[in-house]
Amino acid sequence: MTEFFEVHERDGPARLAELRLDDPLTTPALVDDVLRDAGSLWPEERETPEGDASALTVLSHRAFPTGTDEEVAGAFAVEYPDVEYPSAAVVSPHTAADHGTDAYVLSGAPGFAGHARAFVEAIVETRAAIPADTGLYLAGVATPRNAALLAYAGVDLLDTDRAVVKGTQGTYLTADGERFLSDLSELPCACPACRRSVEEFDREDCAAHNVNALRAELRVVRERIREERLREYVEGQARHGAWLTAAFRRFDRQYAYLERRTPVARRAELTAASEEGLARVEIQRFAERVTTRYRNRFRNPLVLVPCSAAKPYSESQSHGQFHSAIGFRAHKVSMTSPIGVVPQELECTYPAQHYDAVVTGEWTAGEREFVAEVLVRYLERNEYPRVIAHVPPDYRPIVERAEESLNADFEYTVTEHPTTTDSLGALEAALDGELRYSKRERQHNTVRAIADYQFGPGAGEKLFESIRTESHYPKLRVLDATGSSEDDDSDDGDGNGGSGGRDGAQLATMVPQYGLLALTLAGGRRWVASDVPTGRVEIDEFVPRGSVLAPGIADASDSIRVGEEVVIDGPRAFAVGRAEMSGPEMAESTRGVAVDVRHSEEI
Repeated sequence: MTEFFEVHERDGPARLAELRLDDPLTTPALVDDVLRDAGSLWPEERETPEGDASALTVLSHRAFPTGTDEEVAGAFAVEYPDVEYPSAAVVSPHTAADHGTDAYVLSGAPGFAGHARAFVEAIVETRAAIPADTGLYLAGVATPRNAALLAYAGVDLLDTDRAVVKGTQGTYLTADGERFLSDLSELPCACPACRRSVEEFDREDCAAHNVNALRAELRVVRERIREERLREYVEGQARHGAWLTAAFRRFDRQYAYLERRTPVARRAELTAASEEGLARVEIQRFAERVTTRYRNRFRNPLVLVPCSAAKPYSESQSHGQFHSAIGFRAHKVSMTSPIGVVPQELECTYPAQHYDAVVTGEWTAGEREFVAEVLVRYLERNEYPRVIAHVPPDYRPIVERAEESLNADFEYTVTEHPTTTDSLGALEAALDGELRYSKRERQHNTVRAIADYQFGPGAGEKLFESIRTESHYPKLRVLDATGSSEDDDSDDGDGNGGSGGRDGAQLATMVPQYGLLALTLAGGRRWVASDVPTGRVEIDEFVPRGSVLAPGIADASDSIRVGEEVVIDGPRAFAVGRAEMSGPEMAESTRGVAVDVRHSEEI
């Protein structure tokens, strides 16, 4: 059971965790200072408890084993004793398993660091085999240039060994590379070791600088994790080394590894500064859900429009003009890179209103291919009586590509630019004679579309078939209208959908920051009673208040991701809340906050 390591914050595989020593350490961090402190360290040697032949001496990095994976496994893959100090097991990717320790030292790390495929496979394989709430330690590999990628991959603990060795060899390390001392005209750093002339700077000073630079880089990395923006930083850092770029791209292919650890929504804006942003889990997940979960409920024509710089799109000046021309007579879907296609009901849903992209006026080949593919998949799933493309010239090849793939005929209404008087007039004329839908229909379709996206195909009808909405979009409150006359075509104009069922129980609230639904207890019970796959957390005999800690969890659904809605069920309580861990991590972990509880009741 993990005693001394607890994860507090996550940004994909990267974590901020506390290694509980006499002087607590926040990871990702260097272990060197800890190892020099005799009062709080992984000791270089501990005597095996008397009579326990299976117990293993706990080792520091000063006494790592050498040899083949099989030899390492034979020497170290044994059960650890219960100890009152942090413990670490030395494992290889092939022999990693749960030994009940606080951390795992990956043997042979200097051999695969620098080889992208071997590095990625070693990390993914090892992480899959060891418990989620334990630290992963790579010894002898860290430099200022690669520290961000190591943290992004899921490495928690590093050391200064490589930085020191490089310094003693006369290699000066920075966050963007390394230089020979003999090639430096001046020192590009202001750390204590560099506060002298380049002529006075010796190899001992160089080693001290390298350590300082590594420490500074880890401070940057930890701040990026706190901001939930490590991915953007790594995209830039990876450019400073060929193997870093290769490893970064290979990690993007490890979708299952990354997706399990990536939240469904973030506080931070997602910046798509390169074509590699298309491979981000958040982008791929949104496209997958839109093309496999979302279902159009409008009977009106489809109007394809370009995105806008303002988010959500409907608040932009251009989309205001589109809405005026459409006049509730068509279903608006926005096209954008890197998101793909965004139905109007999901404009607030993460990441549709949380991204910023580089605008050059030209699409890359990768962007054209991705958006066209998503558009084709969307149209294959959703039928429309007509498709009207109100898009500028640079979007048109993408639409035409989809048109040809589907063997369909689209209508085009833009001359020069979508917001010119002629273009808007053509759009309005193209919709002449089409029936309008009501504000109530739009709001109810929005709730159901978000439910499909959030909980799974068909969830909109199964959870919210008979509802009424209160307040105004995007701060909708969803109430039960079962047995009321609310489902007729009347509309009182305030978005409430008439007067029927006003005493119904509230089921959910739309959270405008993320465009997702937050369930009430009544909504949670309806979810459990339905055949919609439920994110369920089973707890022991207690009534949760505020949060559920990992030790109190008996089991959790594998499908749960950080930020998702969950129901908490136990012998004494029923509750709803938001996941702070993935389902697999909840089931594995022995420490940490697993669920932020919103409502609970004793049963």
